[in-house]
Amino acid sequence: PTFVYLIPMIEFFGIGMVPGLVATVIFVLPAPIRLTWLDVSTTPTPLLEAAEMLLTCYHASGLIMTCGNGGSAADSAHIVAELRKGFLSMRPLTAEETARFASLSAEDQALYARLQRGIRAVNLAEASGINTAVANDQGADLVFAQSAFALGKPGDVLIGISTSGNSANVVHAMQVARAQGILTIGLTGEAPCRMDALCDCQLRAPATETFLIQEYHLPIYHALCAIVERRLFS
Repeated sequence: PTFVYLIPMIEFFGIGMVPGLVATVIFVLPAPIRLTWLDVSTTPTPLLEAAEMLLTCYHASGLIMTCGNGGSAADSAHIVAELRKGFLSMRPLTAEETARFASLSAEDQALYARLQRGIRAVNLAEASGINTAVANDQGADLVFAQSAFALGKPGDVLIGISTSGNSANVVHAMQVARAQGILTIGLTGEAPCRMDALCDCQLRAPATETFLIQEYHLPIYHALCAIVERRLFS
């Protein structure tokens, strides 16, 4: 099976539609890359590396953390949403998980049957209470670093998103993560940046303008989440 991903802005990039395309289009290089789930030879290596990091974290019962500012904070939330519940798959409960509700009434069993299997993931940008406390008491540049330090452990993964690659609070979170043995994945633009030296795996968008980088980031992390979901729940 393949997944067709058609970006609304595809004409904007001057690429044009490809008739009969039955693959995911990933804009991680100047030319689109066709990605199928059965032929990894067409998949960008960093994307596969990032997927393996998330899979390893899941199997170790680890935590995936995301962070970013502004539009990247929204992307951080978007990634968590695709991981914590079904994205392309309904992810039905296993027989063992279903059996836990066997003592409930038929009505309640039907209710919990709608649950989906999830991946442990949290968006550090959405924690308004702790983030405002840190910003007020310690400084806004530590809002993500403090939570990464408190929540993360070796083997967990931090996904930092910054279109410039230089956002101070994301950079500091990545630094703290590496000091803690937390693996780091960075989503950036193509320009050299501070995050270059802090990423165990870096997914670069081939652009330098903020809004273009954000448009590239969406299909990149959608593909990442789809690969992970397919490996775990199909």
